[in-house]
Amino acid sequence: MKKILELKSLTAGYDEKIVLKGVNLVVKENDFLGIIGPNGGGKTTLLKVILGTIKPVEGEILPDGNDRCIIGYLPQINQIDNKFPIPVKEVVLSGLMSHKKIFGRYNSENKRRADELMTQMGIIHLKNKNIGELSGGQLQRVFLCRAIIADPQLLILDEPDTYVDSNFEGELYEILHHLNSHMAIIVVSHDVGTICSHVKSIACVNETLCYHDSNVISQEQLMAYNCPIDLITHGEVPHRVLKHHK
Repeated sequence: MKKILELKSLTAGYDEKIVLKGVNLVVKENDFLGIIGPNGGGKTTLLKVILGTIKPVEGEILPDGNDRCIIGYLPQINQIDNKFPIPVKEVVLSGLMSHKKIFGRYNSENKRRADELMTQMGIIHLKNKNIGELSGGQLQRVFLCRAIIADPQLLILDEPDTYVDSNFEGELYEILHHLNSHMAIIVVSHDVGTICSHVKSIACVNETLCYHDSNVISQEQLMAYNCPIDLITHGEVPHRVLKHHK
């Protein structure tokens, strides 16, 4: 399969503090990669480097410049300002702005594509509502539409199952498996049990990155990588969750 992203001997951090070092990773077409790791281990920094919001201290991201792949990004729900008075359809269309060099002017094909995605996600009836009126699951659907409207080669989701109910969590991963037929996907999570049930491979991030070409990772491997886990329960559903690492 074709490589769409490669990190080579990457070191990253903020000011004089190094957060990640010696990171090597290859993402290919149709990969479905889960990234796990404790709070403070470097997951967010890794995403920022891939998204281009910070530059690495050392190492390479390939391809670079204008040859970089198109990336769709679904942030954590708590990072979204849902009080901003903007209709659902405008949010979905805004996903075209950075990729298509569009600044508020959308053509009929753009609008048709937005309607098509909202129909597929079951939110077409919400298109004229402001996002502040939506539930967590509805908001996730809206921003997922926004993330994929430009037909990205790589879709990145940061803790997508946070602040949504278990019913939508299952539906979300069904949607992602469908999307994975024509794009690579990276999902960041601290919930080991959930993520291992759906992805094809795992990357453990804790100051560096250790890649596992499988969705099976043992507690012994996590402990060896200095990522101990807790077993917690929400209702009747158990989750293995990574502890905070110091």
